[in-house]
Formats: sequence, C-alpha cells, structure tokens
Amino acid sequence: QVQLVESGGGSVQAGGSLRLSCAASRYSRYCMGWFRQAPGKVREGVAAIDNDGSTRYADSVKGRFTISQDNAKNTLYLQMNSLKPEDTAMYYCAAVRWCLQLGREYVLYWGQGTQVTVSS
Repeated sequence: QVQLVESGGGSVQAGGSLRLSCAASRYSRYCMGWFRQAPGKVREGVAAIDNDGSTRYADSVKGRFTISQDNAKNTLYLQMNSLKPEDTAMYYCAAVRWCLQLGREYVLYWGQGTQVTVSS
C-alpha cells in the first residue's frame, strides 16, 4: 500500500498560479495522476504521467497545467497556471492501475486532497 499526501492548495485570483505537491510514503512503480472534484460534480481526471515521463491532460487544462514527478523524492507535482474560477475544486493525487488513464475506475490509492479556490 502507498500513502499519498497532497499539499500546496490555497486561494488565488483568476490568472494566478499554484503548485501542488503529492508525497508518496515509499517508492513504487505505480503511474500517477491528479484528479479534482468540485462541489456537486463528479470527480474527474486532470492529468496523468507514466514512468517514462509521458503525460496526458484533460482538455480543460491543456496548455495551463503541467504534471511532473521527482522519483528521487517520491513526489508528484501539478503546476497550475492561468487559473480560472472553474478550476475551483478539491484536488487529489492518485496511484493508478493503468498508466495515462484519467478515469476514476483505474485508481488504486487516493490522497486526502487539497483545496484550490480561484476567485474572479
């Protein structure tokens, strides 16, 4: 089992930036992803990365968000630029069963989440 702990959330104005981090309790070969859930909405995949560094993004964040990882630190990142009010959500990192998949059905382990709030 892998424990995942997110950090870096907060409140920003539209157009601002935030960098989320996700620390894993141990090294694993799981591929990783970021998901988010806004109030009253279904949790959705935002970005995914595989062990070779290939990435995949939801259309809604392409060109604005960047997923990366530091294997030496067992840490996953999500750099979020040009934030919009519609990006407001709880953000979760996850270890996934199949690499580069953005569906919730592929998640093996979830973090506890970090809140991102973007004001207009």
